[in-house]
Amino acid sequence: MTHTRTTFRGRALATVLTLSLAVPFAGTAGALAASPGGSDTASAGEKVSTRLHLPRPTGSFAVGRDTLHLVDKSRRDPWVPSAGARELMVSVYYPARHGGGQPTAYTSEKEAALLLKAGGLEDQISPSAYSATRTFARADVRPAAGRFPLVVLSPGFTAPRSTLTHLAEELASRGFVVATVDHAYESYGTAFPGGRILTCEACEPSTKPGMGKVVTEGRAKDLSYVLDRLTGGQAAWRHTRMIDADRIGAGGHSIGGAAALAAMTSDRRVRAGLNMDGHFHTEPTGLKGRPFLMLGTETQHTPGVEDGVNWDETWQGLDGWKRWLTVRGSGHFTFTDLPVLTGQAGVVDPQVPLSGERSERVTRAYVAAFFDRHLRGTPRPLLDGPSPEHPEVTFRRR
Repeated sequence: MTHTRTTFRGRALATVLTLSLAVPFAGTAGALAASPGGSDTASAGEKVSTRLHLPRPTGSFAVGRDTLHLVDKSRRDPWVPSAGARELMVSVYYPARHGGGQPTAYTSEKEAALLLKAGGLEDQISPSAYSATRTFARADVRPAAGRFPLVVLSPGFTAPRSTLTHLAEELASRGFVVATVDHAYESYGTAFPGGRILTCEACEPSTKPGMGKVVTEGRAKDLSYVLDRLTGGQAAWRHTRMIDADRIGAGGHSIGGAAALAAMTSDRRVRAGLNMDGHFHTEPTGLKGRPFLMLGTETQHTPGVEDGVNWDETWQGLDGWKRWLTVRGSGHFTFTDLPVLTGQAGVVDPQVPLSGERSERVTRAYVAAFFDRHLRGTPRPLLDGPSPEHPEVTFRRR
């Protein structure tokens, strides 16, 4: 496994794994810098003062959110065996009725501090400002009537589940139940019950050869366990009857996207899969025609470049409906909340020119269209070829 190094303001940030295990916020290359001008932008030593916010969901439903702590007693944690059973934190977003409920927090200050420090952004964005990011999901809000498809989402290695919030809220507003998953000891910092903040104990062992496959397969087991607890006889969620267990999709960012494919190959309940800019670590065997979407950066996932070769090998093994799309001007974290929030803070990456606003619009449009088409059977012409509304998107394979 090879390594590379990036910088933030000329300072070494982290050793990153080119197989999409740990990549700093801006992407695989380049230095972040504060954008010039404007009282709400951040310069060196000056933290952002404006309130950060996620984009408003566009669907017809309000969005509810519950938080679950799940413990898989059948497995010992692979990174810290002394911790005992494998633990997961899950945010469940669901279509809700309008009115009522309470605002939900984006993340805690402790989690925000660890994430910002790891990304070299602590001088530009304070933990209090980042954790206070406005969300649109509400707690204790009544669920909408009906039964809805379920989508489980796994974040990139070292990233918490909160980085997939704007996508989860969008899908829920459009009529999906969405579960975002934090995998214990695989993020820079995630809050667990009892005041515990679990940090990235997996980061050091992940540098060893072959660990991409180990992480991917472990996450696939995590995702299957989440499905068990959301849809099985021992359901852990109070609104489990909302879920149509015959319409389940899985997706993720970076190695979370690789895990979605691995989950499909081992769990027949997953009917459709999505990988957002992740290197694959397992073979696409046994899919039996189930659909898969690959959405990635132009620089890394164009056929012929290093990761493009990895995607081409996987593409050949996909035996159902499939699309390979790349986004011009994007970076590794384009498909998450990070460019939306860092852009509002005035932090930009000259090597990733696509704005946070365009990033979220492209991500929401294509991911929602994919799950609409394959979990609902709703035609979505957006997936059939280039669109003038999204000129950044190129169809590499279809």
